[in-house]
Amino acid sequence: MNNCIFCKIINKEIPADIIYEDDQALAFLDIRPVSRGHALVVPKKHSDDFLSSEDQVLEDLMPKIKKIAAAVMKATNAEGINISTNHGAAAGQVVFHLHFHLIPRFGGDRLTAWPHQEIEPKTRAEIAEAIKRNL
Repeated sequence: MNNCIFCKIINKEIPADIIYEDDQALAFLDIRPVSRGHALVVPKKHSDDFLSSEDQVLEDLMPKIKKIAAAVMKATNAEGINISTNHGAAAGQVVFHLHFHLIPRFGGDRLTAWPHQEIEPKTRAEIAEAIKRNL
């Protein structure tokens, strides 16, 4: 992908603070981190997002995410870590190359998760049935 910033990082066309690399994946520090040590893990094979990625790419990537997340936690003395990916602009995806955020968490860091809401059992059951029909 000619205009993909992550492909440019993978191809060493632009600099990055690379923390891990092998034949299939690359990890680097986020230039606008949520917390100290915030890293991104990307497959070298371009796909726009999670759902368009080949299963084999995801299978290869998961153990690496686990390994890198453990190293990030140890290096930053984090008490926890958020591991996430955004799928689509509505979910906050800005760069359309599959990537996972590894965000170290610290007690009292004041980062908050999205708000939770109450939902009626009947509505939950209807949503659950609709999801099952689409599997």
